[in-house]
Amino acid sequence: MNTTTLTTSITIPKMDLSLLKDLAKKFGWTINNTSSKKSGLEEALNDAKTDNIFHANSAKDLIEKILQTT
Repeated sequence: MNTTTLTTSITIPKMDLSLLKDLAKKFGWTINNTSSKKSGLEEALNDAKTDNIFHANSAKDLIEKILQTT
């Protein structure tokens, strides 16, 4: 049997990755993860672009916010 293959790209939520892997396994497909993790600088620049920045009113406010996230 002569099989023609197709390489394609899809974007899915991370929470659906296990479902996709199960489906690929059942059909005998191959998944190649080509996504790369963003560097800290890229994430910071993206946060600045989307205005996802915390503005502290005082040093005490900043310390309280830091202690909440750790």
